[in-house]
Amino acid sequence: LAVGIILVAINPYKELPIYGDAIIHAYSGQNMGDMDPHIFAVAEEAYKQMARNNKNQSIIVSGESGAGKTVSARYTMRYFATVSKSSNNAHVEDKVLASNPITEAVGNAKTTRNDNSSRFGKYTEISFDQSYQIIGANMRTYLLEKSRVVFQSENERNYHIFYQLCASAMQPEYEHLKLGRSQKNNLLFT
Repeated sequence: LAVGIILVAINPYKELPIYGDAIIHAYSGQNMGDMDPHIFAVAEEAYKQMARNNKNQSIIVSGESGAGKTVSARYTMRYFATVSKSSNNAHVEDKVLASNPITEAVGNAKTTRNDNSSRFGKYTEISFDQSYQIIGANMRTYLLEKSRVVFQSENERNYHIFYQLCASAMQPEYEHLKLGRSQKNNLLFT
């Protein structure tokens, strides 16, 4: 098993000017180690290896709740869209993550560390054509934390979707579900 480059990134919990198009172009075409460690350096190395060896590449983004995994994945997708000069460059990361609000409602919950914590993993596969331009993507989710449905620790919540459904209980299209207020349904709404 070969392990490639490892980058440790820390979420500063604020916007930094190190992810714009100028920085993307600065890292494009550079060799790993020629510039400061950056998510764009990792993306560039994967992109070059894909083009040079004509083999699939993987980038694993891992971390604790609130570490910035989704944002790092977004930056990586934007990098690929920009350097590949994809004709559908109109924010490919927005298109790939367009399902996120639904995914987050069903799979995110409030924890003691994060008000919108993913309780599942995501696998995003980006497809390139023969000239290494993005032609599509697929996102899969896995490992949903099922125990949260029946039990939440103190100061934590169930999945957002349950509260959203309860908030819509009086809507005519949901009457057949016989929903009540979240406190009545023992969802510990906070």
